[in-house]
Amino acid sequence: MSTITQELTRERTHHDRCRTALTAMIEGAHEQVVVGENASASGADAEVLGYELRSRAKEMTELPQGPLFFGRLDFAGVRDGAVAGDHRGQSYHIGRLRIGEHPAAPPLVVDWRAPVSRAFYRAGAHDPQGVAVRRRFGWAPGSRGDSADLTGFEDELLGQGEELSGPSAFLAEEIERPRVGPMRDIAATIQPEQDELVRGDLGVSVCVQGAPGTGKTAVGLHRAAYLLYTHPQRIQRGGLLILGPNRTFLAYIAEVLPSLGETGVRQSTVDEEIARHPVRAADSPEAAAVKHDARMAEVLRRALYARVRLPADSLALRDGSYRWRVSLGELERIVAQVRGEAPPYATGRERVQTRVLALVRDQAERRSGTRTHAWLRAMGRQVRGFLDEVWPRVKPEEVLAELLTDPSGAAAGGLPAAADGILSAAEQKALVWEKPPRSVKSAKWTAADLVLLDEIAGLIEHPAGYGHIVIDEAQDLSPMQARAIARRARFGSLTVLGDLAQGTTPWAARSWPALLGHLGKPDAQIIPLTTGFRVPEAVVELANRLLGALDVDVPAARSLRTDGELNLLPVPVREVAAATADAVARALAREGSVGVIAADAQVPELHEALTAAGLPAAGPQELGARLTLLPASLAKGLEYDHVVAVEPAAVAQAEERGLERLYVVLTRAVSRLDVVHSRPLPF
Repeated sequence: MSTITQELTRERTHHDRCRTALTAMIEGAHEQVVVGENASASGADAEVLGYELRSRAKEMTELPQGPLFFGRLDFAGVRDGAVAGDHRGQSYHIGRLRIGEHPAAPPLVVDWRAPVSRAFYRAGAHDPQGVAVRRRFGWAPGSRGDSADLTGFEDELLGQGEELSGPSAFLAEEIERPRVGPMRDIAATIQPEQDELVRGDLGVSVCVQGAPGTGKTAVGLHRAAYLLYTHPQRIQRGGLLILGPNRTFLAYIAEVLPSLGETGVRQSTVDEEIARHPVRAADSPEAAAVKHDARMAEVLRRALYARVRLPADSLALRDGSYRWRVSLGELERIVAQVRGEAPPYATGRERVQTRVLALVRDQAERRSGTRTHAWLRAMGRQVRGFLDEVWPRVKPEEVLAELLTDPSGAAAGGLPAAADGILSAAEQKALVWEKPPRSVKSAKWTAADLVLLDEIAGLIEHPAGYGHIVIDEAQDLSPMQARAIARRARFGSLTVLGDLAQGTTPWAARSWPALLGHLGKPDAQIIPLTTGFRVPEAVVELANRLLGALDVDVPAARSLRTDGELNLLPVPVREVAAATADAVARALAREGSVGVIAADAQVPELHEALTAAGLPAAGPQELGARLTLLPASLAKGLEYDHVVAVEPAAVAQAEERGLERLYVVLTRAVSRLDVVHSRPLPF
């Protein structure tokens, strides 16, 4: 038996041992739940203990099946291992989670997020970091973790100054593996520049300008997993939120964190986070543009605080047969002072009440001694009428409804006064409801209205925040949406992911500093990722032709993959639908997923043509489908092995940021791209 075969047998045996240990860990987690439920503890302690044990058992049970390790580090021995420190002579298998036979025993597999694992991603011949040998393992495609699926290994003798002369075969195989179904994790393939971002400090906000195929989404998700592992208590206090552009995208990335051992993380959209009401109406483009503009923040602030008034008379409070008085001048001073402090609106009302009561209590105690809490509550009830006059309670819906139904400015918080010097007459006209509702309760709110309602709610009372928020496709956020996120990250940090060249909303960001200011993190470091690992060079070069026509300043992308294919027909076809069906049939003859992407209006026609050709296509929500037909508006963030891009000119002309949309469409292919067209190409 050869040395290589013997070594492979040893590794398979070790994997069997790891599988047995993991099974014991899962069974042990369930046993702990039973023991914990019967433990003697106070009600609160028992509830916390039970929750933690059940959560741990659930996490262990939900771990996806697959290989338990993907790498190994052998550190240098005693003689030449000074740099290795406490790891001298040690060997560690690296996987997606820690596996051990006993908590006190050395682990059989080390979590990829552990400090010692850093060297697996960053060590090299020029800087071995104490590593003598770095080993990568090859597994059969689609392996569910059977030890027999371990097909080989690849060693780099870093301690001897030797590393692979070219790209790792196992790395390339993993990166280029056909894409069918949801997004996979990249724990086995993280590159040094990606690892630096993943392991960034929790207190630091970063913005990643990532060209297509550079792995920015994966970096953000792995950073979330790293922070959950490294700062569990700090993150659990505030929580961690993943924000994506839509539900299709969130479904696509949903399995990444569970595959890394992290479950229960909230994954949402901005609209879902701020949804106070269902969306039952649509704005005109002009109205939506104004509502998403940052200037609306000041308009809303004015409309809200227009309700605050100086008192008209002094205040007298009955205390049995006695009356305590607060002069008009003192009341005016209190209201003006609190207004100048600019607290949240609800806090301001409380401060006015507290300070008025403090004056009354001082009078009473000077006359006849200390007063009780019951006495203060009785006085407080008498102050409410005064508060309702000078600092009335209000709901966000009341403020916005009044703003949108008062073009004449009759109300104190009406549009003319609130928007004076901020919005033009045309912009104010675009905001006003054509048919005002009979009451606030019957109002039909638009998606942009919900953003405004959230702004007002944030002025009234600060929302609960998160310990960390990961925002993907952030370039599409409007300034007002960004402010909604900023309110939820006042005491937490952000990982901002995006590509200015892929901004497709009418209010998409043209520069990162402006958007980061709205997000409340103007000092966040902007880090470009320009080297692609997924999108082939031929596809990237085609997409780069569009960059000059986009009104953004981003570096051109480049790709390390030269194996891709681009089929750009030099002559327009006559029948686009028939040509698309032919291209799809050729694509399905090869391995991998196929995505047909077209302008939204063309999708029904293409669906009919594909069905007639015996090529029924799934919608974008069916992530495991071999063939998917999707509108260009839903393509962002998704990937397919083979993409058939239909009629680029129609995509480019369908909307205001159509060229940016086309840039997105062209860069969804991770192996092959066909471009079918009957009209001149925009590039």
